[in-house]
Amino acid sequence: MRIIPAIDIIDGKCVRLSKGDYNTKIIYNENPLEVAKEFEAHGIEYLHLVDLDGAKSSQIVNYKILEQIATKTKLKIDFGGGLKSDSDLKIAFESGANQITGGSIAVKNRAIFEKWIAEYGVDKIILGADANNEKVAVSGWLEDSNEDLIPFIQEYQNKGIQYVICTDIAKDGMLEGPSFDLYAKILDQCNVKSSGVEIKLIASGGISTFDELPKLAELGCEGTIIGKAIYEGRISMKQLEQYILSR
Repeated sequence: MRIIPAIDIIDGKCVRLSKGDYNTKIIYNENPLEVAKEFEAHGIEYLHLVDLDGAKSSQIVNYKILEQIATKTKLKIDFGGGLKSDSDLKIAFESGANQITGGSIAVKNRAIFEKWIAEYGVDKIILGADANNEKVAVSGWLEDSNEDLIPFIQEYQNKGIQYVICTDIAKDGMLEGPSFDLYAKILDQCNVKSSGVEIKLIASGGISTFDELPKLAELGCEGTIIGKAIYEGRISMKQLEQYILSR
């Protein structure tokens, strides 16, 4: 299972929220590049970079930070937040993103998201399926849609989508443990033999202790995104380094 630390950006700074609430913002570092370099120094290969300013606005905002991290580290970056147009996507990839995550766009403008899948390929496009009570949430989690989570994933699975990041919003930033039952349900219902393409599920939200990581791997998660647990010292960089080396 891949270990994917998260850097969330507001006003160019590395922050974390609780349950996606912008009023709960805690600034952990003024310099996201510094944080990314520390991850790399401990054997981390992947980074989940979220433009929270972009998620609230109508376009990509913090692409310069993406460019900085992409040019000054070797981290493979998946980038999300505010990608709403072809030009946003072009900027993200030109700024050094290896993959992009589309969440709101996959709900609100299916035609453009499906076009991206066809144009860039399923290795480059991640479906962001963030859930609140098993309903898909959009617009930086500021609103719920009427989309049921699992059928939503299955529809895109039928379009060829492989990578899916699922965050249970109720768990995000709460350090209360991830949604094991939800991830088990997704994998059970989406990766039946008749479905064709198997999804690569990336768990996100609520990771609080190192012991949860082997459990997520055992469930069949392809990756896990870790945020606040790293920043608040619940999981040490040394533990993650040893986990990566032991694979």
